[in-house]
Amino acid sequence: MTPAPGSSDQFVQSLARGLEIIVAFDDEHAEMTLAQVAQRSGYSRATARRFLHTLVELGYMRTDGKIFALTPQVLRLGTAYLAGLGLPQVAQPHLESLSARLGESTSVAVLDGADIVYVARVATRRIMSVGISVGTRFPAYATSMGRVLLAALDATALETYLSNADLQPLTPRTLHRPADLLAELSRVREQGWALVDQELERGLTSMAAPILDARGEAVAALNVSAASMTAETQIEQAREPMLECARSIAADLSAQRVVG
Repeated sequence: MTPAPGSSDQFVQSLARGLEIIVAFDDEHAEMTLAQVAQRSGYSRATARRFLHTLVELGYMRTDGKIFALTPQVLRLGTAYLAGLGLPQVAQPHLESLSARLGESTSVAVLDGADIVYVARVATRRIMSVGISVGTRFPAYATSMGRVLLAALDATALETYLSNADLQPLTPRTLHRPADLLAELSRVREQGWALVDQELERGLTSMAAPILDARGEAVAALNVSAASMTAETQIEQAREPMLECARSIAADLSAQRVVG
């Protein structure tokens, strides 16, 4: 996979090598050791080590000291493509169908560091004091989409998140103590969906489910949000259609090999 030397004096070999390290990871090689990365990239172990640790320092890679894997921050490298051809394009018609069925706003977001980032949305009405659009970011711990994505993290990644996140009580209802949040994430992990009632903003309730790739890993989250969804009957009526929609998006993503 070693890139051919550039034909122009503008060619930056170190940048090319760094990108080659990133693209060495794919659906069949989501996690690799240093030796595996060196073999797949065609670089020496010493060269691969330097680029891997540089990518870790920049936030594009994570490691437990032995195994390396990409982080959601690599999505920043392909934002334009993602917005035009990737996950949002696949999800949008499903969001529109779900929104029409429930009469509520629907969205898809991904986890980026301590935040979720909206990549697709259908709004029935303005339900927050701030406008929400593609690219809007909210703290993951206080959102339903953030909770299902945090619940999918391994123990090391979750510990890192809790160490770095600024957990603040955004409303009187916000779970912001690490122990409380961990308990809630455990419950979300077990039941497969999350409900957040007025923790991001007063009067806003949202429910979310993970969108899984072919390996069963959460690559994004889908939510239904409303000015009020506190009655048990409302939650029951929205939950199964939401879960069904998440499964349909996942199936389309896998079929088109957009994700996973």
